Amino acid sequence: MAIDPNFEETRERVAEHEGHDVWGPVEEPEELGIHGTHVAVDFDICLADGACLEDCPVDVFEWVDSPGHPESERKADPNNESACIDCMLCVDVCPVDAIDVDPSRENRIGPSPDFDDAD
Repeated sequence: MAIDPNFEETRERVAEHEGHDVWGPVEEPEELGIHGTHVAVDFDICLADGACLEDCPVDVFEWVDSPGHPESERKADPNNESACIDCMLCVDVCPVDAIDVDPSRENRIGPSPDFDDAD
């Protein structure tokens, strides 16, 4: 099952992590949601093979630990999504289609809510 390319319509922003939005549901450690908006990674299907980190020419992704998640113990986090040049290499190399890149998505949604208890 691939990432939902319309997640901004079907999910709710529930948190902010390292400067990007997190789209729920989130029930740690089993459900971690989708991280990012322009560059979005579905943490619940990411299996952490590292292809996106290796192929991204502008270093959008960094590893984050996800202990106890049933799919993998770490995830490719798009914490530098503002550097994305929309080359789509990450989308092409992801073996489980956990990544979606849409530069216009940020313009279709409102500003991020202010999450006081964000990590």
